[in-house]
Amino acid sequence: MFNERRSITIFPIKVLYAFAPLSTNVSLQATVSVSSRNFKKAVDRNRIKRQLREGYRLQKTTLALQLKGLNQQLALFFIYTGKELPAYEDLHEKMGTLLARLQAIVTANQLTN
Repeated sequence: MFNERRSITIFPIKVLYAFAPLSTNVSLQATVSVSSRNFKKAVDRNRIKRQLREGYRLQKTTLALQLKGLNQQLALFFIYTGKELPAYEDLHEKMGTLLARLQAIVTANQLTN
């Protein structure tokens, strides 16, 4: 995933993604990371990760259905790049924007293949 260098950044979230043919019944996989360099306390890192995962969980449905219909698998790696504790509403909005942009990329990828 890191070698392909496919990424989208909408501050304060960066997402790395990689396509693969559907090998299992799971069409969408995601993981979340927060730097310990910016947040020394594990409590803060875990809070941000929880917020990112919840924003993703609530908004992933349309992307997952689109991928399943195209028999594609997408691996996502979300990285929080901000240096301050975010408000949940801001992360939820940014996550929605990122997932909408990923849907457009999936559509474009399907057209080229």
